[in-house]
Amino acid sequence: MTISDQQRAERSAEAMWATDDASKWFGMQLDAVGPGTAVMSMTVEDCQANGHKICHGGVIFALADSAFAFACNSYNKVTVAQTNSITFVAPGKAGDRLTATAREIARSGRSGTWDVTVTNQDGATIALFRGLARTISGTLFEEDE
Repeated sequence: MTISDQQRAERSAEAMWATDDASKWFGMQLDAVGPGTAVMSMTVEDCQANGHKICHGGVIFALADSAFAFACNSYNKVTVAQTNSITFVAPGKAGDRLTATAREIARSGRSGTWDVTVTNQDGATIALFRGLARTISGTLFEEDE
């Protein structure tokens, strides 16, 4: 039985989510996944604020990086980050609902590029993230031939 690209993305995400304790610990939710795409969200807790009383940049990075991971692993090929960068555009605050939307920009062979935009509940851009990934050996689940 052949599965669709969407089914493959969903099953890949299911396999990843089953053991992604870090994202769960941060309070993240996987809202949507598709081939080369993922949407994750979380509400910023008071304990995730820094000394300026705004969301710690590492928390925002973790949300963007998690969305990136689900997007680049959506082809049922184990894919890892090579490098990534983030630009903080506006502060997130305690109580904000942040959403990270990852989308594939380019993929060729074993390498690819994904962009992630992090927004708040008002649609304001909080951060822009770019990740480069590389496929290594292995799959997330066994596909029937």
